[in-house]
Parts: sequence; structure tokens; C-alpha cells
Amino acid sequence: MSEVERKEQKRVLILCVDRDGDLEVKAGVKTPVIGRTENLDAAVALALRDPEESDANAIFEAVGIYDRLKNEGRPEEVFEVATLSGSEFGGVGADRKIAAGLNDLLASYPAQEVILVTDGYSDEAVLPLVQSRVPVSSVRRIVIKHSESIEETAAVFSRYLRMIAENPRYSRIALGVPGILFLILGALAIFGWVQYYLIVLVIVISVVLMVKGFGADRAAKNFYKWAKEYSPPPIRVQISNFSTLAGALCMVLAVYLGWTTAAADIGIPGDLAGWLSIMPRAAGSFIQGSITLIVVGACVTLLGRAIRWYLERDVRLLRNAALIVIVGWSHQIFVSTSDLLLGYVGIGKLVFSIVVGILIGVASVLVIFVVHRYAKEFFKETEEQAREFEEG
Repeated sequence: MSEVERKEQKRVLILCVDRDGDLEVKAGVKTPVIGRTENLDAAVALALRDPEESDANAIFEAVGIYDRLKNEGRPEEVFEVATLSGSEFGGVGADRKIAAGLNDLLASYPAQEVILVTDGYSDEAVLPLVQSRVPVSSVRRIVIKHSESIEETAAVFSRYLRMIAENPRYSRIALGVPGILFLILGALAIFGWVQYYLIVLVIVISVVLMVKGFGADRAAKNFYKWAKEYSPPPIRVQISNFSTLAGALCMVLAVYLGWTTAAADIGIPGDLAGWLSIMPRAAGSFIQGSITLIVVGACVTLLGRAIRWYLERDVRLLRNAALIVIVGWSHQIFVSTSDLLLGYVGIGKLVFSIVVGILIGVASVLVIFVVHRYAKEFFKETEEQAREFEEG
């Protein structure tokens, strides 16, 4: 045959793939194995070590395909048979080893077409790997030991078992809960309380179901993550938040004191007319017992906000200061109201307190306007804030 005709011939490679590395592990044959005689020797060596090994039958099939194609007498094609082996550990390592061996094989025999021979489900996983380097015209699967459905089921089952064992998301339930139940059973057996195991089993399962159903585990995980990554706010914000909390506690305590004072001063009537008759006195007693702490709580909250706005140079500080003065004087107005309801004084004291409160409010507004005019450079305010301050 001339050199030109030889170059025009199509090179076909009959490739047998042993992805789980049985050829190297059991028979000690290094791959790639190239040539009919070499592949027959490798298959015989593997079959002698393990007569039930399907990879030996796959190599025999690859040699048989090579012989049949050679005997068909196609002068336009030239054939070669080879075997590649992966790794006994499977996975990425096996695929990378097969890819490296295939690159070396194609370098020595640059095939234009591949006929792939495998021994089952796992070996056919390398089909995309081979196709990415050279076209695959046919795939021949040799099933000797198991049927295809059983082998695929076993592969899927083993994959899920590995996921359950290695993935913490599933292992906590699939392995952790049974482990706890077995541990409890052993502990109860030691103390002779095995008869209570059914009760403990129901309790443990119910707790697990409640935790997963209500998302308590996710909530605890999120709280731990928040606590770990928590960064405290600036000191001015902390002061404002603390004063708000302190003021709220004062007001809650004030309501309790007002209720106890009113309950101690009045009895419990038996009809509606009795309730209507004691309402003024009950309101007066409630105000008398609670108003001091209510005003203190409000002033503490406003004072914390004032400190924050002073540190931020916010113009709202001035209005907040005026509000503190007005809230402080409101204590006197409520005391006068309480005295009036209890019958201690007349209405004149209440009117006087209200009039003085109005005058104090007006004076406070005038004072904050004067302070704002003379200390305007101190505050960091936008045009919108300045307009809002003027309107307020």
C-alpha cells in the first residue's frame, strides 16, 4: 500500500475502559494496553485472578470487535484495540487518570473514530470524557455479573448512602437520631428501665419533629450567626436605645403602681351605678400613683434622644429640649387633675397649672428659635431640615 493511500485511511480505535481500575489492581497490568496480543494477555491475566470479573469479558469483547472489523476487509479503514484503566477509588481521580491515558493514546495513535466498550453503568460515565476528544461511533456494553437495572439501582443506592453519611444536613437526622435512641436504650438497659423505652422513643421523635417542623434549629443557627457577627452600634445610638428601654420600664412600673394605688383606695362595687360613682376617685388615685414615674420615663427617653442628636449635631435637639420642659411641667398639670378628682382642691389650681404650662411652652419655642439663630453653625442640617424646623 502506498504512503498516500495509508494517509487517506480512516483510523478507528476500539477502546475498552475499566473505570474502577480492576486491571491494574487485580492483575497488575499497567495501562494503556495497546494491540491485540497485549489486550488478550491482559484479559487472560485478569480472568485468572478473578474469573467472575466483567472487565476481562469486556476486553475479550473489544478484541472480538477488532477481529470482526479486520476480517470484513475494509481497505479504507485501519483498526487498533486498546484498554484504559482508571482508579479503584472512582470519582474525579479515576476520570482524570483515564483522560491522561487517553491523551497519551491519541498521541501515539491519532484515531478519528472510537468504538467504546464498557462493562457496565459506571464505565459508561466516561463517555462524555471520550467524546470531548474524539467522536464515538458506537458503545458496546458488556453485562456479565448483574443486570443493568440492578447495577444502576445499586449505584444510585450507594450514592444516596454516601450522601447520608457525609452530608451533615442529612446525617444529623438519618444517623444522629437513631444513634441517640440506641444510646438511650443502652442506658435504660443498664438501669433495668427498658420498659420505659417506648415512652422515651415517642418523646424523642416528637421533639425532633417539632424542632424540624417549627424551624427551631434554623432559628437557633441564625441567632448564633447573628450573635457571632453582631457589631454594636455607635455609642450615641446605644445611649438612645438604652434610654428608650429605661423609659419604657418606668412607664410599665408606673401603670402597675397606679393600679395598686387605685385598688387600695376604692372597693369593688356590685352594680353599674357603683362603678360610675367611683370612677372619678379611681382615676384620681391611678394618676396620683403613676404620674411621677410616667413623666420620669418620658423625660428619660427624650433625654437619651437629645444626647444622641447633640452628638450628631442634629437640629431636632432644640425641639426635643423644648418637649422635655413641657413634659416635665405636665406633671404639675396631672397632679392638679388628680387633686381635683379626689376632692382635695378646686378647679382653680388646675386652670393655673394649664395656663402656666402654655406660657412655658411658648417661652420654650421662643428660646429654641433664638438658640437656633445664634448657634446655626453648630448644627449639620440640610435645607429640608431647616424648612421643617421653621414650620415646626
